[in-house]
Amino acid sequence: MKNKQVKLVTVNKVILDVVEKQRPETVKELIKLVQKTSPIPEHDILEHIIRLQSEGRLVLRGKLTQPPSTLTGYLLSSHASWYWLTITLAAVTALAVFTIPEDLYPLVYARYVLGAIFILWLPGYSFIKALFPTKVPIPTSSKELDSVERAALSAAMSIALTPLTGLLLNYTPWGIRLTPITLSLLTLTAAFATAALLREHSAAKAVTKEEEENT
Repeated sequence: MKNKQVKLVTVNKVILDVVEKQRPETVKELIKLVQKTSPIPEHDILEHIIRLQSEGRLVLRGKLTQPPSTLTGYLLSSHASWYWLTITLAAVTALAVFTIPEDLYPLVYARYVLGAIFILWLPGYSFIKALFPTKVPIPTSSKELDSVERAALSAAMSIALTPLTGLLLNYTPWGIRLTPITLSLLTLTAAFATAALLREHSAAKAVTKEEEENT
């Protein structure tokens, strides 16, 4: 009886540690991660998960919906929400730059805020997302750290891309002016974001196919 209680505590601890450190998104993923740590039968792990949930020590959000297999469906799903937010912010910023004059207070402050995001965040974020559509390849212990690293890389890359865009425009007939810089950054952001979406969709399809083959 005592050994059974010890085993119960040990398995529960393994499950909770996996949830805290690796943040699995589905019950199936949680079971696989636990089995990598300890050779426990799947039905035993499932029983412990149900018990932890009933005790209120583990909250299951349910299995996430599988990403749509078609690109159109993916675009219209919640998986592409970051893409539409990025495109919308870039488009709204360009519209604000061209329609809100410098002396129109207080709306000009909205233009300043949007402009700062447009210059210091969006180009780099789209570029980093295109390079690493699923996860930044830097070892971390949690998804939160991965998000922090992505944010830092995005800001750094934006600071690098914006001056480079201005430098290239300097050698074109349009020169370094507000309109060509705005349109150039808008085009870069949209192009990088679209490339990132395509790569993310391709990666999601590959993961789904692998899961289906393993089941």
